[in-house]
Amino acid sequence: MKYLLLICWDPTVEDPGGPGIEPWVEEMEARKIRLDGERLRPISDATTVRRRDGDLLVTDGPFAETKEQIAGYDIIDAVDLDEAIEVASKHPITRVGSVEVRPFWPMD
Repeated sequence: MKYLLLICWDPTVEDPGGPGIEPWVEEMEARKIRLDGERLRPISDATTVRRRDGDLLVTDGPFAETKEQIAGYDIIDAVDLDEAIEVASKHPITRVGSVEVRPFWPMD
């Protein structure tokens, strides 16, 4: 089953150090679990698009004000939610942020 891992971090929390992302990527690619992933530009480069009552609203910045920011994503193919959680738990961002695990809708 495919899952989207939303990589979120709080820029106000200091990273205690430890391994970077490379060992995690190498392990997940060796296990043939990681299908894709990429870092995202900072929220200062974000644009939010909405349509309300037929009007197009385009604003600078993210959709919601939160302390945590989406810093990137990974798409994985895991056997089940337990394996997806195990993969997410090994991501180094969990030291200073969080990983939201979201299943894709199944293809019919």
